[in-house]
Amino acid sequence: MPLNRRKFLEKSAVTGAGVALAGAVGAPGAQAAEAREEKRGAKRYAFTVLGTTDLHGNVFNWDYFTDKEFDDKDHNDIGLAKVSTLVNRVREEKGRRNTLLIDAGDTIQGTQLSYYYAKVDPITAEGGPVHPMAQAMNAMGYDAAALGNHEFNYGIPVLRKFEQQCRFPLLGANALDAKTLRPAFAPYSMHRLRTPCGRDVKVAVLGLTNPGIAIWDKANVQGKMTFPGLEEQAAKWVPKLRSMGADVVIVSAHSGSSGTSSYGDQLPYIENAAGLVAEQVPGIDAILVGHAHTEIPEYFVTNKETGKQVVLSEPLKWGQRLTLFDFQLVWDKGRWAVEKVGAQVLNSNTVQEDPEIVRLLSDEHEKVVAYVNQVIGTNAAEMTSAEAPYKDVPIIDLINHIQADTVKQALAGTEHAALPVLSQAACFSRSARIPAGEVTIRDVAGLYVFENTLEARLMTGAQMKAYLEFSANYFVQTAPDAAVDPAKLTNANGTPDYNYDVVSGLAYEIDIAKPAGSRVTNVRFEGQPLADDAKFVFAVNNYRANGGGNFPHVAAAQLLWSNSDEIRNTMIAWVKAKGSIDPAGFAAVDWKLTRNGTPVF
Repeated sequence: MPLNRRKFLEKSAVTGAGVALAGAVGAPGAQAAEAREEKRGAKRYAFTVLGTTDLHGNVFNWDYFTDKEFDDKDHNDIGLAKVSTLVNRVREEKGRRNTLLIDAGDTIQGTQLSYYYAKVDPITAEGGPVHPMAQAMNAMGYDAAALGNHEFNYGIPVLRKFEQQCRFPLLGANALDAKTLRPAFAPYSMHRLRTPCGRDVKVAVLGLTNPGIAIWDKANVQGKMTFPGLEEQAAKWVPKLRSMGADVVIVSAHSGSSGTSSYGDQLPYIENAAGLVAEQVPGIDAILVGHAHTEIPEYFVTNKETGKQVVLSEPLKWGQRLTLFDFQLVWDKGRWAVEKVGAQVLNSNTVQEDPEIVRLLSDEHEKVVAYVNQVIGTNAAEMTSAEAPYKDVPIIDLINHIQADTVKQALAGTEHAALPVLSQAACFSRSARIPAGEVTIRDVAGLYVFENTLEARLMTGAQMKAYLEFSANYFVQTAPDAAVDPAKLTNANGTPDYNYDVVSGLAYEIDIAKPAGSRVTNVRFEGQPLADDAKFVFAVNNYRANGGGNFPHVAAAQLLWSNSDEIRNTMIAWVKAKGSIDPAGFAAVDWKLTRNGTPVF
């Protein structure tokens, strides 16, 4: 069970719309008090808001896919156990009563630890366990957390159970009930900080989530919830919070700051709108930014209406960083006013894990380690994803082979059974590896790290060509005589690896010497040039099928079949059923990079 959260007289949190705080300051004598204050000099108060985001189920500095401590090229550490040590240090330095701890979302998805307690030993079962993230965050004394889009991956019942288990509110002012259009979650929380001088400080935290949920988790939210734009809802709620007496307004936004959207114009709302919120909505003092998985220690945006500087900060994902917003307030004209606010980030690799969090969740950790190390089959030859972003490699072929096989079986006996099946897959992790010999759950799960499900869509040859062309935007244009450095060849215009799809069932070339939009050449099906009017069944993940990445045609294509089970589970079950993997049975070089017809590799 989670630790009981300490109760502090200095601070209380009340959630929900229109909930007033007790203890209002009386007006009599205010003018006289101000006159005395001017003689003594202005009263000041400082406090700190600590922020995390995109924790993605990381409690410990552990990689469940490699079965060892997490490490990356920059030697970052991860996990709430490390963050907890940083939080404790800041609270000791600043004074516990002078701090708040908040999060900007994407909490309950991303590791095998979070998966286990959503699917294997689910928190929704009668008498089920308490989610490890709820246990850790309760023990750390979080004050509020915004909803992330990945909170919806396991369905609303899992999210609601997690919400019940948290001793802090989950906030989402723009997560509305589809029927009533009223908030489906608490829009804000209000916190009172007791000062040694003058009136208590009221701090409002407004939570905003990502409109893309409507696309990415359509199956879980359609007809149940709707997600309008961040700017619109912030403009509605910030004045209300100020009228309720909030001295400081902080937005916790699961939305990046770039002003762009991965889903193009499929939604009338911006995906990464945190900067726009700061620019367009007056009355905000600071924004904790999430979703983009980037590190922004401190970034100022000028509000167009007031000219005021709003500070933004985004700590790096998975608990690698902790944001500190340091506020300095001054008592002015009978109220507290923000005199100065700045931000910085602390690095979690500078501290050890909090032994209290380790003690609290070591049993859950060990259960998951044992689960992911179960042997489910054998493999004839090692496969890795190290070169997958720029070469056709067997490990990605395995995903497509299993997806195509699954769809063929599902459509057997239907009117579309005779159509050829194509399949898409992307490299989700460049460190995925399925060793020769025994294969475990973690080996397969490490290849498919997202909770995507599988669909079958009806596509034409012309649509598939357009799909491939869009995908080829991923490569940096490289002249025919230029040296090729694989490390600089991919991720053009910031395109992530997961938005570069390869398609099995077709053979094609990508000419990286040509500009984006005219790269895909020599597209063939069964040795013949691909006909525009040819029809195919396309095995595709639900993220892509619902418009994620803004690939052409697929979102509008006819749905032939869909599955509620994660592709990862489908792959694990496939390997279990077969008992063995042999790349010789499915691996083939169907696509390659060229320059003027000459292969790059």
